[in-house]
Amino acid sequence: MIGFLLAIIYLSFISLGLPDGLLGAAWPTMCVEMDVPVSYAGLISVTIAAGTIVSSLLSDRLTLRFGTGKVTAFSVAMTALALLGFSVTKNYWLLFVWAVPYGLGAGSVDASLNNYVALHYASRHMSWLHCMWGVGATLGPYIMGLALTGGRGWNMGYRYVAVLQMALTAVLIFSIPIWKERKNQQEQEKTEQREPLALREIVKIPGAKEVLIAFFCYCALEQTAMLWGSTYLVRQLGMQEERAASLGSLFFIGITSGRFLSGFLTYRFSDANMIRLGQSVIAAGVIVMLLPLGEIAATAGLLLIGFGCAPVYPCIIHSTPDHFGEENSQAIIGIQMASAYTGTLLMPPLFGLIANHISTSLLPWYEGGILVLMIAMCEELNRKSKH
Repeated sequence: MIGFLLAIIYLSFISLGLPDGLLGAAWPTMCVEMDVPVSYAGLISVTIAAGTIVSSLLSDRLTLRFGTGKVTAFSVAMTALALLGFSVTKNYWLLFVWAVPYGLGAGSVDASLNNYVALHYASRHMSWLHCMWGVGATLGPYIMGLALTGGRGWNMGYRYVAVLQMALTAVLIFSIPIWKERKNQQEQEKTEQREPLALREIVKIPGAKEVLIAFFCYCALEQTAMLWGSTYLVRQLGMQEERAASLGSLFFIGITSGRFLSGFLTYRFSDANMIRLGQSVIAAGVIVMLLPLGEIAATAGLLLIGFGCAPVYPCIIHSTPDHFGEENSQAIIGIQMASAYTGTLLMPPLFGLIANHISTSLLPWYEGGILVLMIAMCEELNRKSKH
C-alpha cells in the first residue's frame, strides 16, 4: 500500500503542475480576444496568488484537523472547478471569479503534500516528485498549444486540463483511507498533541526570515519566466503566438528533466550544494538570454533557467525539517508557501508593468536581480543553521 500511496502522490504532483503554465501559454491569444492590455495577465496572477497565500497560511490547521489525504482531494477538486470556469469564460473580468478557488486549492495541496514528503521520504523522492510537477507544467502549455493550433481556442485548452483534474479528484477520494494507514501510532500522538503555531511564533525561529525571503525570490523568478516567457518571445523576437506558446514550454522541459537528474545527484550531494548548483545554472541561463543571438539565445536561456530551477525548490523544502525540526516543519512549510506565493503575487505583475511601459527586453535583467537576493538569503540560512 505504501508503494500505491507514493504513486498517488506522484499523480498529485502532476496535478499541481498542469494548470501552472496555462495562463502564460494562452495569454498572447487571450489578451487579444478580450481586448485588454498585455499587462492584465498580472492581475489574474495576483488573484490566484492571493488565494494560495491564504490557504498556505491555513495549511497547518487544516492538515492537523483533516489530514493530508482529505486536504489534497478537496484542493484538487477546487482547482478542477476553477479550470472548468476558465474554460467557459469569455469576459476578462469573470476570470477573477474563478481565480479565487484556483488559488485556494493550489495553496493547500502544495503545503500539505510538500510537508508529507519531506517527513516521510528521502531527498531523491522530493526531486522526482517535483519532476512530476514539471511533467504537469510541461503538459499544460503543450495541451494549450494543441488547442490553439487545432483551432479550438484557449477555452478548450483549459477544459481539457479541467477534465484531467476531475479524474484525479476521483482517484484521491478513493485513496483517503490509505493516507490514514500511513501514519504510525507515534506520529498520530505527536499530531494530536501539537498546537498550530502562530505566525509571530514562526518568524522568531532562527533562519525563518531568510528562508521566507529565499522562497519569495525563487517563486518570483520561476513564475516570472513562466508567465512572461512566451510573451517575451512574441514581443522581443516577433515570433508567432502559436510557436511562442510551444517554445515557452522549454522552461518546463528544463525544470522537469533537471528534477529527474537531481534525484540521482542527491545520492552524492547535500541539499545545500544542490541548491547552489541550481542557482549557478540559472545564472548561466540569464547570461545566455543577454547574448545577441536572437531566438537561439532566448530559447536556450529559458531552457537553462528551467534546468537551474529544478533542484532549488525541492531541496529547500526537503531540508526544512533539518533546519527547523520535524515538529515545526508543517508550520514553516505553510508560511514558506505563503511567502513563495507573495513573490508570485507581486513580482510577475511588476514585470508586466515594466514590459508595458518600458520594454520586454528587460526580462533577463529582472530575473538576474532576483537571483542575486535569493543566493544571499540561502547562504545566510545555511550559516545560521550551523550555529
